[in-house]
Amino acid sequence: MLKPVKHPQTPTPQRRSVVTRLEPQATPAADESTYADMIVEYLERLHIDTVFGVPGGAIEPFLNALARSERRGGPRLVVARHECGAAFMADGYYRETGKLGVVCATTGPGATNLITGISSALADEVPILAITAQTPLPKFGKRALQESSCTAIDTVALFRHCTQFNTLISHHEQFESKLVSAIMAAHRLPRGPVHISIPSDILRTPAQIRPHIHSDLLVHDFSVSDETAIDRLCEKLGQVDTIAMYIGSGAGAASNQIMAFIELTGAAFATGPMGKTWVDETHPQYRGVYGFAGHDSAKRLFQDHEVDLVLAVGAALDELGTSGWNSDLLNTKLVHIDSSVEHFTRSPMANLHVFGNLDTIFSRLLENVATARRWGRTWRTSAGSGEANLLGNFVTLKEAEKCLSDAVPVKPQRLMSYLTFNLPTQARVFVDAGNAWSWATHYLTSPSNQGFYRLAMGYGSMAWAIGAAVGSAAGNPKAPTLCLVGDGSYLMGAQEITVAAQHKLAVVFMVLNDAALGMVMHGQNMGGQESIGWQLNRIDYAAMAEAMGIEGIVVNTPHELESLDIHRLFAKKGPTLIDVRIDRDEQPPMGDRIKGLAVNGSATPGG
Repeated sequence: MLKPVKHPQTPTPQRRSVVTRLEPQATPAADESTYADMIVEYLERLHIDTVFGVPGGAIEPFLNALARSERRGGPRLVVARHECGAAFMADGYYRETGKLGVVCATTGPGATNLITGISSALADEVPILAITAQTPLPKFGKRALQESSCTAIDTVALFRHCTQFNTLISHHEQFESKLVSAIMAAHRLPRGPVHISIPSDILRTPAQIRPHIHSDLLVHDFSVSDETAIDRLCEKLGQVDTIAMYIGSGAGAASNQIMAFIELTGAAFATGPMGKTWVDETHPQYRGVYGFAGHDSAKRLFQDHEVDLVLAVGAALDELGTSGWNSDLLNTKLVHIDSSVEHFTRSPMANLHVFGNLDTIFSRLLENVATARRWGRTWRTSAGSGEANLLGNFVTLKEAEKCLSDAVPVKPQRLMSYLTFNLPTQARVFVDAGNAWSWATHYLTSPSNQGFYRLAMGYGSMAWAIGAAVGSAAGNPKAPTLCLVGDGSYLMGAQEITVAAQHKLAVVFMVLNDAALGMVMHGQNMGGQESIGWQLNRIDYAAMAEAMGIEGIVVNTPHELESLDIHRLFAKKGPTLIDVRIDRDEQPPMGDRIKGLAVNGSATPGG
């Protein structure tokens, strides 16, 4: 039986009025609502308070509606410096608020500039509504400026393969039904971005507002509860002695229940690089990260012959999360538990697939396990690494030495150790693609299991963290927000820091400055490739920030690092850039990635 289930992070929308259809008029009067206002009305009913975008002529009717909305306290516009940055901001806004990210762009290049950000959202299953404009319908096919209709540069066609719903609204009577379809498609599992393209003359067509569709029906998940599979899993738990768990990026809906299950069963557990955000990494049963930049202790967990059953939860089982689909994890011990049927296509070897909402599944498992415990049933915990130290039993003693090093320039391991011990538990940490991935995955840990550590590894877009951190802070300005970014990525999206300054958002941007595309440089060296293309010029990023009116700090030594007042920076009315001069000769922990590239014939790890 189909059961409607709400996304756990999405507030229950209040019922408000929406727009109904009227015949179009030539030009709306000043006090008349338009179809652009219909979009804003729906967003307000979904409690979405921010739209990200870049202005342009054809999208002006929608911006006019947002201007009217902001004056009365409704959804507002935050202007990015590039449309791709705006899409990344919408991504970060969703990750912080649980509400649909919304991004808008004008026709032509405004729309095409969105594509990388929208593709990244598709790969990471992030719901975003992308609204792009078209030239007025009578201009289609006449080579109007920036025309992007089907007779020119067809932007709707370009979005077809990076969205879950994609349409051109060619008549005002299609407007509401297609908008509703788009919003519902964005929240359908697996979640993802949707796109509607609207000619400017339709956006400005007059419309009258009255109550219509209940907005709380737009964001429900309609999920089949596989009761039979849950019962079979309960039987299996009763037949085994040692359980191990692998936590993926999609486990957030049940993060608290999963930690309770771990406590009751004694299960040792590891995570994928993105799954670590949903667990307490200080827990004694934690064995670290499996996959990209992971830990030997996690490998040993899944190689342990005494482990009878491996539960993979909320795991897309992609390349970086599985060490290239390694059989240590993907074998017949596996029980794959997920809310997305599509993910099961990568675990055909599993002895059981359990489909449904994860919080519902783990509530059932907890009841079953608690009952078994009352009858005296216990499970064994797989042995740990035996190398416990202040950084956790998954970081070796040799690695810990680098984490405590006072050498100059600053060791990246030392930087991550500083952040581990000094960041507030509630800090939102956005990690950008490149060497920052490696260092943070392996060395940066947190006791929080609330999803505050954030990566976008599905598509691997550089500069994602810059925009996403700004979008997150726009959604929750009081939350401490840190963006960890390499200098190569920062150069791609540095201008978006001015958005944080304009809106007085206390985002701390920490640039790992080694004058190199570090992942490319080390990948070429480790893979025996030609050394080419990784060099960057030496730049004072703190001075660059100061030129934008933003506080810039240079960190040359571990002493200067320890002298940072990170709490002051998070409490400011505006962003800060910290330029950390790191030792680029330190090899990042990405050996398995290099081996995988050699097998698949690729040349560099960044490709």
